[in-house]
Amino acid sequence: MKRAHVWISGRVQGVWFRAHTRDKAMELGIKGWVRNLPDGRVEAVFEGEEEQIKKMIEWCYVGSPLAKVDDVQVKWEEPRNEFDFIIKY
Repeated sequence: MKRAHVWISGRVQGVWFRAHTRDKAMELGIKGWVRNLPDGRVEAVFEGEEEQIKKMIEWCYVGSPLAKVDDVQVKWEEPRNEFDFIIKY
């Protein structure tokens, strides 16, 4: 079990990024959460198998169809046993 804390910048708010992130995470069997930040970035936490998390991070470089991702920052952390994948508001 691995955990990645991720920050995505660019045109990532108002383009359904969080909903698409949730859908992709659920498809890959990843737990965690995603939310918008006041500075215009999106923050997410992904927990699961390392290969699945790597696929999720790769997806973040593209994002939702209307997104334009400029940067993705990743910090690996100790797992905290997330139970589901949710959108935080």
